[in-house]
Amino acid sequence: MTDTLVTQIAREALMMILILSLPTLAVSLLVGLVISILQATTQVQEQSLTFVPKIIAVFLTLAITAPWMIRLMTSYTTRLFKHLPNLTG
Repeated sequence: MTDTLVTQIAREALMMILILSLPTLAVSLLVGLVISILQATTQVQEQSLTFVPKIIAVFLTLAITAPWMIRLMTSYTTRLFKHLPNLTG
């Protein structure tokens, strides 16, 4: 196993993490931005007002994108396990 191969596997793993976390992080960012704008406009500074909509939005996003995420993770893992004999020997 060469250094280049290890670097490539680590790079693919980091890209997979980035791709899988992007939808949830983007939705959380957008909901937080909208809530912040509403709070600044109405001057209501309630702490639970920021967290509850974010949590609901993140759970909904995870529920909607779960099949896609699972399909992506299983294809990556299957590809990694198929190449495992070539990696060790």
